[in-house]
Amino acid sequence: MSRPRSEAGGAVGSDPHRPDDYLDGGAPAGEAHAGGSAAASGGGRPPTSGPRLGPVGWLRFLWRQLTSMRTALALLLLLALASVPGSLVPQRSSDPNGVVQFEQNDPELFRVLDALGLFSTFESPWFSAIYLLLFVSLVGCILPRTRHHLQAMRARPPRTPARLGRLVGHRQAVVATSPEQAVEAGQALLRRLGYRVERYDAGETRSVSAERGYLRETGNLIFHTGLVGVLIAVGIGGGFGYNGQRILVQDTAFTNNRASYDSFHPGRFFSDGALAPYSLRLDDFSADYEFSLDTGAWQPVDFTAELSLREPGGQWRDAQLRLNEPLSVGDTQVYLLGNGFAPVITVRDPEGAVVTSEPVPFPPFTGNLDSTGVVKIADGLREQLGMVGLLAPDAIKIGGVLSSFSPDPANPVIQLEVYSGDLGLDRGTSVNVYSLDTDGMTPLAGREAELPAIELAPGQSAALPDGLGTVEFTGLRRFVSVEIHHDPSVGWVLGFALAVLGGLLLSLFIPRRRLWIKAVPGPDGAVVEYAGLARGEDPRLAAAVEDLARRHRDALGEPPEPPEGPPEAEPVAPGSAAPRMGA
Repeated sequence: MSRPRSEAGGAVGSDPHRPDDYLDGGAPAGEAHAGGSAAASGGGRPPTSGPRLGPVGWLRFLWRQLTSMRTALALLLLLALASVPGSLVPQRSSDPNGVVQFEQNDPELFRVLDALGLFSTFESPWFSAIYLLLFVSLVGCILPRTRHHLQAMRARPPRTPARLGRLVGHRQAVVATSPEQAVEAGQALLRRLGYRVERYDAGETRSVSAERGYLRETGNLIFHTGLVGVLIAVGIGGGFGYNGQRILVQDTAFTNNRASYDSFHPGRFFSDGALAPYSLRLDDFSADYEFSLDTGAWQPVDFTAELSLREPGGQWRDAQLRLNEPLSVGDTQVYLLGNGFAPVITVRDPEGAVVTSEPVPFPPFTGNLDSTGVVKIADGLREQLGMVGLLAPDAIKIGGVLSSFSPDPANPVIQLEVYSGDLGLDRGTSVNVYSLDTDGMTPLAGREAELPAIELAPGQSAALPDGLGTVEFTGLRRFVSVEIHHDPSVGWVLGFALAVLGGLLLSLFIPRRRLWIKAVPGPDGAVVEYAGLARGEDPRLAAAVEDLARRHRDALGEPPEPPEGPPEAEPVAPGSAAPRMGA
């Protein structure tokens, strides 16, 4: 049969093995066979196109891609990568002050990162989307595999292959028993070794098929089910839990209610009834530092907060809080985040009446606990007053600038810059207690005023400008910043995490293998064959077949087989030359 050719002399189509009337699509078969215009044009026909997918077909295709194990692993890796920003930048849920400080240090970068939701990474839409897709993908993987696994566990072990010599570890031996007795002994042995067995006999051939290792797939399913459980538990814990931050000043009690927190971040389904009723009080705080000759700085060694705790119906009792050792109170955990000093500032009016006298936390900004704080006097004086303070626990002056030599409060000194004017407390909007907006305020003492900043040591007082009264550095107390965290899913997360670990160990260390014993009549009893087959990698399969053969011979009372190895060399008589290769 002749093939239609183009003007260049080439056959239509590139495959010489296809028939002359084969169509790639386009012109009808009759035209191609007749050498019509399509063939004469010198070009090949358009390539074959598959069937078009409708909406249902596309949905099935997308579902299969989403529920594949490859997609689940990719989403798991993507979720881990998406969690990285949560540890690189401060989060509003755990470090709101850090977010404020980040905005002050770099407002342009803050706007970019905030638009991406990186300061609320774990509540952002893109993180939630990855989380939900991973959940759906894992569920879509688990359900069909579980159904298939249950069917496989109920199925019989496969028939014995006709040619065992092609399989791993094939061995053959002659025993002095009948094939029936040999197979019965092998069947009993395989059952003792934990295999599921099935007899298959054909004519004079007797065989037993054995299979084990289903726990490998069971472990795989437990692993993925545990991951789904962790996702669900974390979601429930985030919805019903809460976390909040509070600064505990020495000798000042804190009661666990929503209004007492400095910042509070409840879950979506949180209710005030989840707050355990208890009170905490900071009695003392000790910090150990050592001076590093390498860095020339003081390094913290240990922090210990001595607390008093009172639960409903009880008395105050001692408690201790240390770094990485949270205090458990009911179903909440209290974590130690930081520490600093809270100078007691007393302000009196011109007549000497006390307007305010309370400790004011000064958050530190250096390792030597140089700290800044704000004192706001809204009432009691002729006009509202704001003071920005700098505290040096171990004061020294370098070039006229106050700083601290060490974090030890050996020589505390405080400097106060004084401003008068509207503090913004009556505008109906929240105001940061740790900062002072001096725009629109009048500087009375400090860098922007004619008078120098007020400098005080403990017990000293000074007159305020414009005859507003006096200010006194009454004393110095310690404070600690704590985070109080409540997560009702902690136990469930731990349980599912252990299930993930257990399932992973099962799937890694339990081999899936099949073993066969086949016996046929022989001249002096029976000829027995042994072989195995693994599903996946099983480097010990050949050794398992050899061990099965040895145990089987022992069970039949047969003598052990001679060890395989090179034949022993014949002794050479003294004075004679040993034979050489090629002689």
